[in-house]
Amino acid sequence: MIKHIVMWKLKEHAEGADKATNARKMKALLDGCSDLVPGMGAFEVALAAPNLEATYDVVLYSEFADAAALAAYQHHPVHVALKPFIGAVRLERQCMDYER
Repeated sequence: MIKHIVMWKLKEHAEGADKATNARKMKALLDGCSDLVPGMGAFEVALAAPNLEATYDVVLYSEFADAAALAAYQHHPVHVALKPFIGAVRLERQCMDYER
């Protein structure tokens, strides 16, 4: 199993909206990527909570049966289509994939 974790820090303003608005839009777009390809398991998108410690604004936690499933997800047209928006609103991105 491969675990795929990505965290984004967003710009204060981008694409004509503030950080909170873009975070909600980003979550909705990412939520639409669950169950895109065979071999996807857990898929969770969360926003930083005001009362909890967070150094990033949006996090994605997902699991894939193998590297082929992860690659299929990353190249799926629905996933690829949201990359321009995320690229425009993000300030920083951190990613880690690991096998378990």
